[in-house]
Amino acid sequence: MGLELDRRQLLRLGLAAAAAWQLEPWAVGALAAPTDLPGPAAVTATLEAFADTVIPGAKRSKADRAIAGAARGPGAVQAGAVDLLSFPAVGLGPGLPALAGALNAKATAYCAKNGIVPDPTVPPFVALDFAHRTRLAVELCDFAQPDYLVFYALAALAFIAFHTAGHLHTPDAVRHGHPGLKAIGFPHPDPDGLWRFPHYSYKRRVAAPHPRTTRTGNPA
Repeated sequence: MGLELDRRQLLRLGLAAAAAWQLEPWAVGALAAPTDLPGPAAVTATLEAFADTVIPGAKRSKADRAIAGAARGPGAVQAGAVDLLSFPAVGLGPGLPALAGALNAKATAYCAKNGIVPDPTVPPFVALDFAHRTRLAVELCDFAQPDYLVFYALAALAFIAFHTAGHLHTPDAVRHGHPGLKAIGFPHPDPDGLWRFPHYSYKRRVAAPHPRTTRTGNPA
């Protein structure tokens, strides 16, 4: 890539891309011709393969093709990356077939360029091994590519699914062992679903609560 990014920058760019989509959906249909749009199963497998490239995890079974199995434990797929992409509040749902089609078109071109004969029984991106998926993902997110923001959005949403469980109610996600929140050590809420911290982060009380503050911490 032409510029090194940390995780926070990736998330910020991806969130900006998702927000831009909601304001004015990109012409994602131009990325993949209508005749090239994959069916639902292929869309899911392709998006899972891309999410697994961003945050890899263990295969769900020996027959799993979407997850490459490049890491131990659960990754972005198990954390609900595809569920987040389909989440109505994100607003990407109508464009997912075109986005998956674009990934597969890019994978087909990558295979042709590198002399790779992909397995025709799975979508082209899924057919790539983890090393080739990673190289292709780096190319797709290069700032020099005209469509880089599209793929940044997909990558960032995979991060958001893993690190925030943004498509789930946070107390429920923590209690049910969401893999990403568990991995980052996100604390469990109190029994009523609220988080309270008995120790001051600055080791001292910096301000007194307003006298009309309610028991839940809200101003009266």
